[in-house]
Amino acid sequence: MTKPYRLAGLLALAFILPAQAQEAPRKIFRGTIEALDGKGLSLKTSDGQSVAIHLTPDWKARLVAPISVEAIHAGSFIGTAQIPQADGSGKSLEVHVFPPGVKSGEGERDWDSQPGARMTNGTVGGEVVSTAAGREVTLTFPGGSRKIVIPPEVPIVQFNAAERTIIKPGIAVFVVAQPDGKDWRTNSVATGQNGAAPPM
Repeated sequence: MTKPYRLAGLLALAFILPAQAQEAPRKIFRGTIEALDGKGLSLKTSDGQSVAIHLTPDWKARLVAPISVEAIHAGSFIGTAQIPQADGSGKSLEVHVFPPGVKSGEGERDWDSQPGARMTNGTVGGEVVSTAAGREVTLTFPGGSRKIVIPPEVPIVQFNAAERTIIKPGIAVFVVAQPDGKDWRTNSVATGQNGAAPPM
């Protein structure tokens, strides 16, 4: 039987694995659902385009829910979209915390949420330090490490399993999709609490 924390980690993988670890190419969509049926959805993206995304028969709904900052401590595995700073550190835009024992997508890569953004996934090494700028952590990953500053206002979340019924027209979603003819397909759709836009 799959342990609960392992299941929770598996649910997050589509959103934080580097591109080379998935079928290529892939594309990230952020927007609002215009229409939905059992086989697909129509998405109005943040730039005003309408995109058709097919749903695989086993597609999953994911709820991106806030989690306490205390969940970040020495040994935690987290991912963060961040903006590189002049001193070599990164300033977080969001943080997603993995369940204990789950690691995925270790390392760094470009991220499209903001110009110049990077996604960094790694293990918190040492203590979490509180400063005037926020909490400072050092993330370690194969081949390197990065000091990350997490400002107080930055959202800290975790992906959770959810019923498909939370996915409906009018809500904001985050979707990682792959080509399907002229359209796209996905096996997962994520939304925030009460249909809010996920922060990543």
